[in-house]
Amino acid sequence: MSTILLIEPDRIMAGLYFNALTEAGHEVIYAPSAQTGILVADDVQPDLIILEIQLVEHSGIEFLYELRSYADWQAVPVIINSIVPPSEFQTSYELLSNELGVSAYLYKPNTKVAELLRVISKVNLSKV
Repeated sequence: MSTILLIEPDRIMAGLYFNALTEAGHEVIYAPSAQTGILVADDVQPDLIILEIQLVEHSGIEFLYELRSYADWQAVPVIINSIVPPSEFQTSYELLSNELGVSAYLYKPNTKVAELLRVISKVNLSKV
């Protein structure tokens, strides 16, 4: 299927997502931080990134700005799956979707793994 870079600081949640995504046929590469995510993205060239924006050291938003600064990564779809409620980004959702290329914003407390898989299936994962 596709190669997914999962950036998730919570190892228990990461394990849950890793298993579900793998069972759905995806190759999953795990990164616990934004810095590791950039290094991994450079190595792996993922088809999709699933990103928690509440990260230690560098936020997910900082990760997105750095990711989009590289021509090779400007078209890689990103799904935010975060503990931060989407209401925090109401005024800047246009920035997230247009400038930073966020395909979907999921709020973890209200999102089951099946919903994440459904959203992934709707994202265009063809390599650019």
